[in-house]
Amino acid sequence: MDDLTLKRQRNLKRALNPRHVAFVGGQVLTAPIQQCQRAGFAGKLWVVNPKYPEIAGVPAVKRLADLPEPPDVAYLAVPREMTVEMVRELAAMGAAGAICYAAGFAEVGGEGVPLQRALVEAAGELALIGPNCYGIINYVDGLHLFASDPGGAKVERGVALVMQSGNIALNVTMNQRSVPLSYVITAGNQAVLEIADYLECFADDPKVTAIGLYIEGLADVPRFAAAATRALANGKPVVALKAGTSELGGKLAMSHTSSLAGSDKLYDALFDRLGIVRAHSLDGLLETTKLLAVAGVPAGNRLVVFTCSGGDSLMTADRAQQAGVALPPFKPETHDAIRAQLPVFASVSNPLDYNTSLWGDREALERCFTTAIDENADAAMLVIDFAAPDPESHRACVCAMDALIAASRARGKPGMVTSTLPELLPEAARDHAIAEGVAPMQGLESAIDAFAAAARLGRRRAALAAAGGSLPPLHAVGAIGDGRRMLPEAEAKAALAAHGLGVPEGRLADAAGAPNAAAALGFPVAVKLAVPVLAHKTEAGAVKLRLESEAAVAAVVAEIAASLARYKPGAKAERFLVERQVAGAVAELIVGVKRDPQFGPVLVVGAGGILVEMIEDAATLLLPTTRAEVAAALGGLRVAKLLRGYRGKPAGDSEAAIDAVMAVAAYAEANRDRLVELDVNPLMVLPEGEGAVAVDALVLLGA
Repeated sequence: MDDLTLKRQRNLKRALNPRHVAFVGGQVLTAPIQQCQRAGFAGKLWVVNPKYPEIAGVPAVKRLADLPEPPDVAYLAVPREMTVEMVRELAAMGAAGAICYAAGFAEVGGEGVPLQRALVEAAGELALIGPNCYGIINYVDGLHLFASDPGGAKVERGVALVMQSGNIALNVTMNQRSVPLSYVITAGNQAVLEIADYLECFADDPKVTAIGLYIEGLADVPRFAAAATRALANGKPVVALKAGTSELGGKLAMSHTSSLAGSDKLYDALFDRLGIVRAHSLDGLLETTKLLAVAGVPAGNRLVVFTCSGGDSLMTADRAQQAGVALPPFKPETHDAIRAQLPVFASVSNPLDYNTSLWGDREALERCFTTAIDENADAAMLVIDFAAPDPESHRACVCAMDALIAASRARGKPGMVTSTLPELLPEAARDHAIAEGVAPMQGLESAIDAFAAAARLGRRRAALAAAGGSLPPLHAVGAIGDGRRMLPEAEAKAALAAHGLGVPEGRLADAAGAPNAAAALGFPVAVKLAVPVLAHKTEAGAVKLRLESEAAVAAVVAEIAASLARYKPGAKAERFLVERQVAGAVAELIVGVKRDPQFGPVLVVGAGGILVEMIEDAATLLLPTTRAEVAAALGGLRVAKLLRGYRGKPAGDSEAAIDAVMAVAAYAEANRDRLVELDVNPLMVLPEGEGAVAVDALVLLGA
């Protein structure tokens, strides 16, 4: 982190937890001033306005220079041109931060672009939030520097939200889900401060228990990755909702890799790499951050569930299977102990329908729940609906909640209480659960999905810890000029072989020398057109396999020449690549690298061969990567069944396959400043102990 960024980081912490606030502007400031007053902000409030003697009861001074001292943060609600001047003056006087409400900067294009550049230049070391943003909220200290009246309540600690949409941020503050919010930041244009700045700040903040992000795009992926890694190391779970799935850059038509690594898959790869939970809806973002903030990260995905309805049990079982949540059966001794506590007509299973026999009996429920939460469970969940309006039913629901709270605390396991429908868990019940450290989840499906996401985070954390805490840092992405050079296949294979990739023995020859080259190698052989260089030799009829004689090679060479003339009129076959035929593969893989303008070199590994795009069985990894990550990616593919030995057939050489992928990754890293794309397809994985061989390779470099 450079010196300017460090200074802005220090100023951001000061601005988010200020001793004093300066409001600059007119009557529009009434709302945020009154919000701070109502929320109990204990710091000093100042107003700067040359016309009004006071705003919202706060006396005004005419100029920033008239303030008693440089403010920790200023809320600027003035026209865009004046915003630049105010920012310049604040920076010069030693203020820490400024929130720029005004719009009309780079987001509108045209004259707004140079105006935003001027704003950045004026800011200097100032922690500038925005422009074009609603503002910030610090619920812990009652700091509400926000354009509209938000929802939310004062807390001691909770979820910090960083949003790239002011309107969505406002809507989220109005949620009726009792998500304990500590901060809400609207990032606006991110002219100075990016999402990464807020992540770095919240990673160190003891008032933050989890971080939620609404992302439309990232300006600096390596910087974001570094900040997220810091949050992970500090035990701050991060949940991200990424909006938009359009491609970040145009697809290159040269290889299959580009079609397998779309931009949304790159965000998946980034989030997985960093241990970030990906949400797919605002509901998911809120419920998952709530679970993580209140109950924490479970040790695994094994859940024990308590219901008082057979229907609830069935719906739970169905959703758990879909989400990948394990509902383990009780151990025999646990089963017998539960059986002794329930009537003979009750069924002892997980989910456990304790039925109405224990309804309203606090001690019996606690005893039953505590018995059931044994070492086979990583967490416990009670499904309860406050559906009936009568006081007795309400009391029984609270009784069951208290039993779950006591049992989960006694067993030291995370607890959740959920309703089948979001609206059937009232606010008082939610607040009670949070106060006791149990997460109140709203909606059965949302609860199970959130638990599944939290469990995946736990597994990812464990995997990263085993690898030393995090993956190697991502590198800044440099631009490549417009020129392109595709390496001849033999040259591409030689370059990859130098980094450890296995390739077939082969020779280059002209038409006359091809039969002799084949005889020297030994039959069977494969013959391919080498010069001129083609991206798609198969489509051009320029690849022939399993040739058993010199005569067959001579005939194929003539056939390829004729096919080339039809495919590319005027082109002449000059050189051929003759290779020893590779046979007996257990599986065919594709290993490729795509250069993305934001993410840099991206590694793709998947099922290969001619059906690669039809099957789309692939995993995406950002570079640099590790052997453990590659092994996990290969193990998660459907084609991994073949590598493990499918239906009595021999297992593949998985270690050699991993070696091959790491060789491609090493080449990509060594040539990251000029590699445009790369395809090894197919990589033939031979039986265990026999290796893996790349029979085709395409490498496109910047000229």
